[in-house]
Amino acid sequence: MTDAGGGKEWTGAEEERLPLSALNQYSYCPRRCALIHVEGVFVDNAFTLEGTLLHEQADTAGYETAAGVRVVRALPLFCRRLGLTGKADIVEFRGGIAYPVDYKRGKRKTWANDDVQLCAQAFCLEEMFGKPVAAGAVYHAGSKRRREVKFSDSLRAMTERVITEVRNLISTQEIPPGHMKPQCAGCSLHEICLPELSKSSADQAVANLFRMD
Repeated sequence: MTDAGGGKEWTGAEEERLPLSALNQYSYCPRRCALIHVEGVFVDNAFTLEGTLLHEQADTAGYETAAGVRVVRALPLFCRRLGLTGKADIVEFRGGIAYPVDYKRGKRKTWANDDVQLCAQAFCLEEMFGKPVAAGAVYHAGSKRRREVKFSDSLRAMTERVITEVRNLISTQEIPPGHMKPQCAGCSLHEICLPELSKSSADQAVANLFRMD
């Protein structure tokens, strides 16, 4: 079976739905995603605990209406077409059109993992309410600012690709090799992953010893 965009529609069991957070983890680092969702390993650090506290503030279920905007907090999400499940921190409804807002600790980063997770929320909302979702926002607690995210064709394609790759990762039960990346510095699984010990990282360390700057 295929969806309207020409890709394969998910036909798995209810309990096999992917959590939206797995898409964020994979986009941040496939190895981290595998350690969490294949090996079942997770360790908190100061960054993850701060993020948990931030989400607890946003995840108190309820709704309110102000200036014509209905704000729904902790809205459960699902997408049968792609086999997704999760929860939105906040969804604002203007004229019946959903606008998801995801809360993240810190300032904006250079990678796209938050945008992919937000776009997946849009897929869920589009299926649940039957109306297109053109944009949403990421609220960065570090800067106390919203950053609007347009759900462009390219972002939608990237997100669907990540969904397929995460499903394949979990299905094969393979753990990708570690590689030193900028993300490693703040990763709570750094001491378990030990990317410094990977062959590629070791080769780079040796090469750096003989660099002629």
